[in-house]
Amino acid sequence: MLEELRGRRAIVTGGAAGIGLAIARQFHAAGMRVAIADLDAAAAGKAAAELGPEHMGIAIDVRERASVVQAFESVVQRFGGYDVLAANAGVSSMKLVVDLADADWDFNMDVNAKGIFLTNQAAVRHFLAENRKGVIVNTASLAGKWGAPWLAHYSASKFAVVGFTQALAREVAEHGIRVNCVCPGFVRTGMQSREVEWEASLRQMTPEAVVQDYINQTPMGRLEEPEDVAKTVLFLASDLAGFVTGEALNVTGGVRMD
Repeated sequence: MLEELRGRRAIVTGGAAGIGLAIARQFHAAGMRVAIADLDAAAAGKAAAELGPEHMGIAIDVRERASVVQAFESVVQRFGGYDVLAANAGVSSMKLVVDLADADWDFNMDVNAKGIFLTNQAAVRHFLAENRKGVIVNTASLAGKWGAPWLAHYSASKFAVVGFTQALAREVAEHGIRVNCVCPGFVRTGMQSREVEWEASLRQMTPEAVVQDYINQTPMGRLEEPEDVAKTVLFLASDLAGFVTGEALNVTGGVRMD
């Protein structure tokens, strides 16, 4: 499977669970060496150890420049460099706009938007310094194309990811560096479980009814799995997507089709 990826090296932020862990597993299956970077250093180390000794787990706080630089430099020291960044770290919370506090806004924007900026900038600097035609795949969201009620602050942060991805892709295309993002829909993760509880409370319905509403909105008739996203990231990281850059690719089972 995608033999050209064998031996390439990748960093996956937010890689200890959910979509990030699924991405790391897909990269591993393709023969890549993976650095799983996560705020939870112990979980990152455990996930890397489960994949195999050729991989590594590292602590990272994508909100902090020094943490990003240190984490990425540790990958260079261990792997000799890296070829792919899957910038996946993200958070969410759910409130009506009238109830949002500054802290809610800042938390979502700092992780989801600033984190993309800091990690992408570090990766591009590395690729340019090494004259490497690297690949970046950012995790945006369905909410980055459609303003989601109760998630205005989250939507704003993910719209930022889409716009940043497009702008950066234009800047670095002449160097052979590709930058894309994926826009997942209703993905069955721990984050979604929390959101279901919040949405059920806000909409005064049961969590089961919220999940069924997600399924009803999905033409393919089921919840999305982390692997659905991870396989798309693998494609974008591969040479099969060698002429694809600046895209915000829907991975929603048909919820969004433009």
